[in-house]
Amino acid sequence: MKAGVWVRVLGAALVLAALAACKSGPVRRVSEPAARIQQLTVKADGSWSVDLRLENFSSIPMQFDRIDLQLKLGEEAAGQLQAQPAISIGPESADVVTLALKPAGGAKIAIADALAGGRSVNYSLKGDLVATPSEAKQRTFQVERSSALSPAPGLPGVMR
Repeated sequence: MKAGVWVRVLGAALVLAALAACKSGPVRRVSEPAARIQQLTVKADGSWSVDLRLENFSSIPMQFDRIDLQLKLGEEAAGQLQAQPAISIGPESADVVTLALKPAGGAKIAIADALAGGRSVNYSLKGDLVATPSEAKQRTFQVERSSALSPAPGLPGVMR
């Protein structure tokens, strides 16, 4: 065969190989989501409004179907954060869900003390996030997170 024919055959083979590689598309990675408190607001009636930040670390969107997390302040059980938000969060993104909570007495005292003294308070979340990755079946993810909340300057009753 002539050199020109070999170049055409080789070129056609490279084009077909490139098309075959493109067919598989981007990698679809499902990673454990996370949850953390973005803001906790003490209301006049003593109940709390908890802004919970849900983080999707996956390369595909996820539908967050159910939240069931135990909140503790230090060693004090504050209560159960439960909701069925039914929100979709895009790949490698986050969104906030606001939950109402009637906290236990010890947790109320811990937050009131931290706010009055201008101090931070440690918290932990432990439980489940139930989410459905795009075009897949629903999964339950275990969540365990520890962090701290501090009084927000100029915002009475708000911890961030």
